[in-house]
Amino acid sequence: MGVKGVNAKMCMVVANDTFENVMMSLMLASTGGAMGIETHIFYTFWGLNLLRKGGMEKTKLSKMSLFTGMMKRRMRQKKIPGPRELLNIALKTEKVHLHACSTTMLLMNLERKDLIPEVEDVIGAAKFLELARDSEINIFLT
Repeated sequence: MGVKGVNAKMCMVVANDTFENVMMSLMLASTGGAMGIETHIFYTFWGLNLLRKGGMEKTKLSKMSLFTGMMKRRMRQKKIPGPRELLNIALKTEKVHLHACSTTMLLMNLERKDLIPEVEDVIGAAKFLELARDSEINIFLT
């Protein structure tokens, strides 16, 4: 299905490591990728925890973390893909790019080996702004 006649681009900043943020960013990314939209996700501050090995699996709902397990069970019952499956769907489109924030990596004493292998690169704010400058869709998830 592609975006007709347009080289569309979407850029997202994910700044928090909640279950909602991982699901929303990957739902938008997998949908955008399937539509032919070049998609860049920049994980910064606590959002960078989502790119840590095992980080997506540890997420909790932001407001009512007690209900995280219930939400995950309900998603399985309704056959809604979880974070890892959504990530795989998004990356299969070959339109989705995951970026880790270099400054946050420094602040959190993280190295590339601490991140999931699907991370394309570690970039700074200036590089991300270059990507976002000509993006038709820019989203900030906190």
